[in-house]
Amino acid sequence: MKKNLSLLALTGTLALGTFVGFELSERTSAQVTRSVPVPSAPATSGTPAAQAARTQSELNTVEVVKARQDGVVYIEVTDRGGDTSPQAQLRRDLQERFGFELPQQGPQQSAGSGFFVNAQGDILTNNHVVEGADEITIRLHGRRESYRAKVVGRAPDFDLALIRAEGLPAGAIQPIPLGQMDGLEVGLKAIALGAPFGLQFSVSEGIISSLERTVPVGAKGVAQNVIQTDAAINPGNSGGPLLDSAGQVIGVNTQILTGGVGQSAGVGFAIPVDTVRRLLPQLQRGGEVKTPTLGLGFRDVASFTAEERQRAGLPQQGALVLQVYPGSPAERAGLRGSSASAVLDGDVIIAVDGQPLEDAADLPRAVIGKQIGDTLRLTVRRSGQTREVTVPLQAFALPESGE
Repeated sequence: MKKNLSLLALTGTLALGTFVGFELSERTSAQVTRSVPVPSAPATSGTPAAQAARTQSELNTVEVVKARQDGVVYIEVTDRGGDTSPQAQLRRDLQERFGFELPQQGPQQSAGSGFFVNAQGDILTNNHVVEGADEITIRLHGRRESYRAKVVGRAPDFDLALIRAEGLPAGAIQPIPLGQMDGLEVGLKAIALGAPFGLQFSVSEGIISSLERTVPVGAKGVAQNVIQTDAAINPGNSGGPLLDSAGQVIGVNTQILTGGVGQSAGVGFAIPVDTVRRLLPQLQRGGEVKTPTLGLGFRDVASFTAEERQRAGLPQQGALVLQVYPGSPAERAGLRGSSASAVLDGDVIIAVDGQPLEDAADLPRAVIGKQIGDTLRLTVRRSGQTREVTVPLQAFALPESGE
């Protein structure tokens, strides 16, 4: 029997005792365990037989957790109004459609995870954890006190945010070092730290299941590269670190794949650490990290049948431009959309920066990987002619559909 699968962001809601779902998120052991040394003899409690039975992998996990648990924070968020979540939007739509007021639910509370990334106390988390928050508090491992925090910078299109807490006691900041993607392999250990379902400072372990997965991430829902893991991550784990056996951050937990009734499918996704490294300096400068937009709507050429492509003179692969928005970078570059009556009079983008589009989704992925002020070189076909178009990229307020 087929099951519908969907992506859920991992924010736990405290008010309902369940979660709110947003449909859209080592090298060898001998090489990488130097950062978190494993003792030659088990330095743990228990009977001698229990100690002797513990494997090298188990001891490594214990040492990683001990070394990094104080770097994880539990985040509580209160939204007193102006909720922009899909649930709130649905509520407003129902009110408008049926003409009566639905009961107000009062302040919404939710929870997530985060971790210290430097000695100054900057805390990295998911943007969807803190978006729309009126009040943010954090709690540290092993401490009862809560500390107020504020948002420093946000990168909505990558689902990352940086927050900073006030009045932390001396010695409370324990940064977790960032690793790198180079050297990671499928099958290597992955350790997830966070607060699933509000269960503060929980640990789960699995492996890296894939390094070649793409899923919709961030406010624009652009398919981006993620780390897939089978380590149990659940609502409330959002923003928590995914660690390797050296105790280094390899990803930021962001989404899970769920079945039709919201149950976990045992598949989780994390934003790769290389994305974190690239964006962290911009987040620390404050404000919102904006990404460029071409300003066009398109359709995947592969969605046409072979007969339709042949009749219209379309290539096998590419992005057929359907609409170019006024004032957009695409319009200024001279790109043209197809009319309703004829496909042939519009542009088909077949390559970006010299790389052929294997899938039309490669186009928004290429754009979001650029910065405002960069240029994008498009290979475009129109009326059987191929030409190169250089597009200077900038921020553009795009309608609900398009790129």
